[in-house]
Amino acid sequence: MDNENQQLRTQELAQATSLVQQRISAACIQSGRQQESVKLIWVSKMHPLSDVEAAIAAGATAFGENKVQEALEKFANSRLGIELHIIGPVQSNKWRKAAHVAQWIHSADSIAALQKYEEVCAEQSKHLQVLIQVNTSGEASKSGLDMANAKSFLEHLPNLPHLTYRGLMTIGIHTGVAEDSRAGFAWLRKLRDEFLARGGIYANFTELSMGMTDDLEVAITEGSTLVRVGTAIFGARHYPA
Repeated sequence: MDNENQQLRTQELAQATSLVQQRISAACIQSGRQQESVKLIWVSKMHPLSDVEAAIAAGATAFGENKVQEALEKFANSRLGIELHIIGPVQSNKWRKAAHVAQWIHSADSIAALQKYEEVCAEQSKHLQVLIQVNTSGEASKSGLDMANAKSFLEHLPNLPHLTYRGLMTIGIHTGVAEDSRAGFAWLRKLRDEFLARGGIYANFTELSMGMTDDLEVAITEGSTLVRVGTAIFGARHYPA
């Protein structure tokens, strides 16, 4: 992409991001929260490296990628002040690479994955921020712990010195109606609150990664601290046939 087109793309992304931030601000006002309590994750999955560069120029500081291989292609060379969040499910053969490239993992749902992340981070003298994913919609297409098993899983989290457990993540129910996700978001907030109050390895369990383009307002009113927005900023993704 030439400089002129890159500048135009940066302007487009800055304008789109401003609209998303306005939505975040309005939702925070509605729920009596400070806008600073909600962090925007720019979801760059299936968008080119040129879009990542344009987004950084527009002020982006935290990116979300679903697939580890795609994340490596865009973020293998770490940039000062830029965080990479792996927000999609990570297959066991990608655990090592995920721990290597990311600063945050949103989708942990097995002890084996956590132990591999710890092993890699220990080798690299690195610290990793980890969220545990819960499937609050009950949809088979979604990854994460079943709601019935989530509390027991959290109670048995190992104390791993190179990982910090930061909270919980979920994906809203896929009905096209944002309000349908409210019950799941509220349930997750209560679970987060319960474990945060325990202290110890849950002392930093302050985060809720909930809400995307279509349901971020509902997520924020239910306590989300990390919203993952792609389409409203980068535009529609072109999925391979």
